[in-house]
Amino acid sequence: MMAPQRQLISIDVNAGVAMESQSGLQNLRPRIYGALAVPQNDSKRVATLVMHPTSNFMGHYLLDALASRGVACLALNSRYVGNDALLLMEQVIKDLGAGVKWLRQQGYKQVVLIGNSGGAALMSFYQAQAESLTAVEYPDGLPTHLAADDLPPADGLIFSAAHAGRSRLLAQWLDPSVLDESDPLAADPLWDIYAEGAGATFTPEYVTEFRKAQLRRRDRIQDWVLYRLRLLRANPDGPQDQTFLVYRTHADPRFIDLSVDANDRALGSIWGDAKTVNYAANAMGRFNTLRSWLSQWSSLSQADGPDNLARTSVPTLLMVHTADASTFPSTAQEWQAAGENRLTSIKVKGGTHYLFNQPELVTFSADAFKDWVDRLRS
Repeated sequence: MMAPQRQLISIDVNAGVAMESQSGLQNLRPRIYGALAVPQNDSKRVATLVMHPTSNFMGHYLLDALASRGVACLALNSRYVGNDALLLMEQVIKDLGAGVKWLRQQGYKQVVLIGNSGGAALMSFYQAQAESLTAVEYPDGLPTHLAADDLPPADGLIFSAAHAGRSRLLAQWLDPSVLDESDPLAADPLWDIYAEGAGATFTPEYVTEFRKAQLRRRDRIQDWVLYRLRLLRANPDGPQDQTFLVYRTHADPRFIDLSVDANDRALGSIWGDAKTVNYAANAMGRFNTLRSWLSQWSSLSQADGPDNLARTSVPTLLMVHTADASTFPSTAQEWQAAGENRLTSIKVKGGTHYLFNQPELVTFSADAFKDWVDRLRS
């Protein structure tokens, strides 16, 4: 295999007006950063782009793995890297579009988007909007100012260990036992799966009611968020947004009971002990603004993965990690139903969410990506 070359890049999302991120104006005048790995004697026939709404992918395992197989790979960070609290998905797809534009400007004839983990719903949201722009407003009603020129369509999608989207994820992880949104310790024992003596297995009937209780809590938070926005915006000269906390966002029966949505996973969370993560000071969806919560986590989010994939027309590859403790067989089924006959599914047997300490499965995945890309560009 050919040794790849690395190049660090920066892109002004709004051309000509961006400043350094430390200026405090990263949201208004964003500059985003990435790492491009290119093969020797790069043909410029195809480039892949891997991105996540908030994770720093500039050291992603696919960079050199793909470039050494003759496929250029750009790992791009959004303006919100490491910052869920302010994130608006409608702005993240503008950042992604700037990356696609940049690759086209370098002479790449085809661009394939790789959605790893939470990046999968981002890629499907982007491609759906690139093919038909409908996200002209944020879920809170303000204009997005997105234009079709911001979102050049890609030629294919690859999903790996793919979450179905932040709104679906929170709906399945939100702890329904919380009684008081200001007190993380107040819990209804009926729904507290981490309480002493709660048990290690759950009946299908209990799981069904547990899911309903999760949605009830989600909807209560959503109603409060919409109420606060109306209250704030009644005074146009006052603040138009505010921050707030959502406690205990990591409760899912699948973390405890391996028979629920069974696969080859080990017990627990991908981030350690599930109860500890649930009560941690910082976890998924913990810090929010009213606007960012609606855009990412609410039922009003426009960034649902399978729903957006169903609106696209490009070929799609889905890599299903069979030992994933974060995506499950039902998750893969949602993607497969949305992609229909455009979607090719490959099982990564024994693959955990991050393929950590599984170099043979990184090799397997990179080979599968390369073969699929070759068929796409042939």
